[in-house]
Amino acid sequence: MRKIQETLQAQITTTQDILYIAFELSNSTWRLAFSDGNRNRHVTIKARDLKQLEREIERAKNRFGLKGDVPIKSCYEAGRDGFWIHRYLLSKGIDNLVIDSSSIEVSRRKRRAKSDRLDAGNLLRLLMRYHGNERQVWKVVTAPSEEEDARHLHREIETLLRERTRYRNRIKALLAQHGLDVKNPSRKNFLTIFEALRSWDGQALPEGIKSRVIREYERLTMIEDHIRLLKKEREQKVAGKETVSVRQVTQLRELCGIGVNSSWVFVMEFFGWRKFRNRREVAALAG
Repeated sequence: MRKIQETLQAQITTTQDILYIAFELSNSTWRLAFSDGNRNRHVTIKARDLKQLEREIERAKNRFGLKGDVPIKSCYEAGRDGFWIHRYLLSKGIDNLVIDSSSIEVSRRKRRAKSDRLDAGNLLRLLMRYHGNERQVWKVVTAPSEEEDARHLHREIETLLRERTRYRNRIKALLAQHGLDVKNPSRKNFLTIFEALRSWDGQALPEGIKSRVIREYERLTMIEDHIRLLKKEREQKVAGKETVSVRQVTQLRELCGIGVNSSWVFVMEFFGWRKFRNRREVAALAG
């Protein structure tokens, strides 16, 4: 009986062996915090050096005396690096979590130490608590599927529209300094109109301001050309109906009150790759 108990205990111990990894990411370096539940190890590697990352994982296994096929659980905060690290870790059989940084527990003391080592160590402790069934320690970000790539088209258009507005307002502001009011600097005959403008005393505009306005107009024209090309590309995709998402755009356009832009945005931001569990999640995204 005692031998059976020892065998069962050994099996339980074996199945409970886990290597935990917490990443503290920055542009130049990655801080890695390892633990087997009892011992910790901290190392710093060059950012995006995946070969060195694999070597450090093997070293951590050897340091802790873990088997080569030990389960590995990791985490890092959602940020500029996006989800490519998450997809890489999953491809290596590592159970990774992307964490909403605003949901991470922090000390309520007014003065709190701040360093990569402490941040990585805190993430490591929370990771072990999370896998110890304390699911409320943070919120996990759902990694989008590859279909998220389709949203870049309309987001680029939105960015260019903001750029266009900024250049229009800049041209208006420059001319307003000389008492001139131009309604629409995007007009094709703007340069002809601009050459005929005169300041309050009937004099031609100084060469410096004229040269700057012309350069701003050239940049504005280039942005508007890009906007037209992107909108043309979007319509070609809709006409082709090559994907399920694009076919949904076509269906939405058949409804009254939903136009060219909103139908594309609704599908690519809501229905193309996100999954909603309830109406509150839909309302939160819409807000």
